[in-house]
Amino acid sequence: MENILDELKWRGLIAQSTDEAALREALENGQVTYYTGFDPTAASLHVGHLVQVITMRRLQQAGHRPIVLVGGATGLIGDPRETTERSMNDKEVVAGWVEKIKGQLSPFFTTDGENGAIFVNNLDWTGEISAIELLRDIGKHFRLGTMLAKDIVARRLASDQGISFTEFSYQLLQGNDFKELLHRYNCTLQCAGNDQWGNIVAGIDLIRKTDGTPVHGLTTKLITKSDGTKMGKSEGGAVWLDAEMFSPYAFYQYWLNTADDDVIHYLKVFTFRTKAEIEELENEVKTNPGARAAQRALAGDLTTLVHGQQATDGAIAAAKAIFGGGELAELDAPTLKGVAAELPNAQVEAGTSIVDAAVAIGLVKSKSEARRAIQEGGLYLNNTKVTDPDATLQSQDFLANQFAIVRRGKKTLGVAQLAS
Repeated sequence: MENILDELKWRGLIAQSTDEAALREALENGQVTYYTGFDPTAASLHVGHLVQVITMRRLQQAGHRPIVLVGGATGLIGDPRETTERSMNDKEVVAGWVEKIKGQLSPFFTTDGENGAIFVNNLDWTGEISAIELLRDIGKHFRLGTMLAKDIVARRLASDQGISFTEFSYQLLQGNDFKELLHRYNCTLQCAGNDQWGNIVAGIDLIRKTDGTPVHGLTTKLITKSDGTKMGKSEGGAVWLDAEMFSPYAFYQYWLNTADDDVIHYLKVFTFRTKAEIEELENEVKTNPGARAAQRALAGDLTTLVHGQQATDGAIAAAKAIFGGGELAELDAPTLKGVAAELPNAQVEAGTSIVDAAVAIGLVKSKSEARRAIQEGGLYLNNTKVTDPDATLQSQDFLANQFAIVRRGKKTLGVAQLAS
């Protein structure tokens, strides 16, 4: 059987690992318990977290046991970031986010059987540590020179912002998490993005000094686009996994718009398609790029993974319907809301002329241009050609009592939203 490390390498995921030969042997010779931490710094995870979630799932499918840590303690502190100090969120807010993120993560893992996933909150043990215990039992084993040498710490120290003792001490807490999980669950592997390498090494060093137990670290590459920019952002900001914060339709469209130069890499990283399946899609990109078969596979797989098959079907139906290939009336309100969020839109009153609505949305620059588009047969309301330049938007024109889709030509779309 192929070692899971070989698959992760083929998928272009592995950035760094401690003693690869020892890790490979551990993964081959029995079940390894491993963990990844997710800090609740917002009400939802985003697509950047999917790399770790999916990597954890791959390891579980290979027979190993995942510990999914949601950082109720570390989320109150915040891992240092490159720019400025993180804002401190209220304890009650963070506690609420912990539960939301745990709920988002749960569907990705099986909890039954010998390698069923374990869900933990590091506040359960960190909250019990006194200041004296933190300094004596944990801080004693950390060397200041090593902590200062961390890239992110060094950059913050050199900046005008500097770094607080609070964020500087974050690595003590993460290091102690690894030690605690080793004691509680015999967890011997920590996985994370490559920006966490320093924290992982700190935990391994703490365990070496206090226990002497051999443990391992593995980081995945930070995913970027082919142009070098960071993936995971849309025009509206982060691509959240929460359907209320980023609709399934928008989520599907985000992946559907992946560049040809990126799509095969993303299929390897984010989907569970086999090497043969991905190679076939790679050939499609080369021979028939206009069909966008690889992008459709990527968008479908990921939307289903995160939101379920019904949401994927709805996103596909919506994309067809708004361009005249399906019935707009069959789309539900959440899907229409997602469509509206992705298109130019304007709030209008019932009785507003379609000409005025087209101008307000930005489909045309002037009323005369709108009237000309109607005369030429190029303006549509809910996929029906507008023939009367004086036509107005009636209450029944608003789908789900809120949205009217206005289209100019074949591809220029906008939404008129009924003003509340």
